Amino acid sequence: MTATPWVLHVDLDQFIAAVEVLRRPELAGKPVIVGGRGDPTERAVVSTASYEAREFGVGSGMPLRIAARKAPDAIILPVDAPAYTAASDEVMETLRAQPGAVVQVLGWDEAFVGIRTDDPEGYARQIQAAVLERTQLHCSVGIGDTLVRAKNATDFGKPRGVFRLTADNWLEVMGHRDTIALWGVGSKISKRLAGLGIQTVSQLAHADESRLAAEFGPKMGPWYRQLGRGDGSAVVDDTPWVARGHGRETTFQQNLVDRGDIEAAARELLTQVLADVAAEGRPVVGVGLKVRYAPFLTKTFVHKIAATFDRDTVIAETLRLVDRIEPDRPLRLLGVRAEMQMPDDAREGHTPTRSGW
Repeated sequence: MTATPWVLHVDLDQFIAAVEVLRRPELAGKPVIVGGRGDPTERAVVSTASYEAREFGVGSGMPLRIAARKAPDAIILPVDAPAYTAASDEVMETLRAQPGAVVQVLGWDEAFVGIRTDDPEGYARQIQAAVLERTQLHCSVGIGDTLVRAKNATDFGKPRGVFRLTADNWLEVMGHRDTIALWGVGSKISKRLAGLGIQTVSQLAHADESRLAAEFGPKMGPWYRQLGRGDGSAVVDDTPWVARGHGRETTFQQNLVDRGDIEAAARELLTQVLADVAAEGRPVVGVGLKVRYAPFLTKTFVHKIAATFDRDTVIAETLRLVDRIEPDRPLRLLGVRAEMQMPDDAREGHTPTRSGW
């Protein structure tokens, strides 16, 4: 008899903070905040906070200065991306080494694992033990019969636990919760759903598809209803992830107003982005600009371009977006992005000749 297929979602607990505690054991049990260069007087945001810091109301994305105010005794550390990448690689190698596992990496600290077993909880505990033995890091595991259910199940297993969500208990567990609890529904979508009178997961699961399609479009409307039911794909895809684009951004310690300074900052960021793109070997098909005006209003501008390898063209098209920045308005953050042609999009005769970055 063939074993049952399952989707497991493995999520490392307080990953970045946990890596820092491994490097500095004396921090164990203390409120730890990681963000920026570790200086709360600078403009930066929290990348992660230990559970002890979260008890003070500190959360990811919060300005570092506010986090320091909420948890005055917290240890604030700078972001060390290479250390987190190395730790993540160890975890993912451990997952791939598990018997019969198909691993789809989602980021530094999470992955889907596709398996066939008649004891998914036992397999999940096996994963937790293997990851802990190799890396000294703890993880939580969500078990589901779809990707959506496995991802949402993890929230109920944290920290260090295992939880199962399937078609049988989905609405019992999730039905009364706000739609924002769903993977794939953020605050903006949740508010738009509320505008339709849809507050809970159960209401979304039973919503009229035509109303959703009228609000979100013929594809996204039914898709949100599917999310409300926890339905969808159960296939874990281990195809290597291919970046759609590369971007860089910087927060200025002092607001920029002068157009020359803003353009110079954009060119500096573009130099880094173009180096990332050059390593991919794919043409650029779009450019984007992200700006944050003081005190905290964020705007994004995007522009599609004909596929090109020409560096000057990408720079010129990005600077066209810079021209859309409101003059004389203080700027606290600037980001640039280059979208690349995806491998499946390339067609013979439609890929430009390289002229060198």
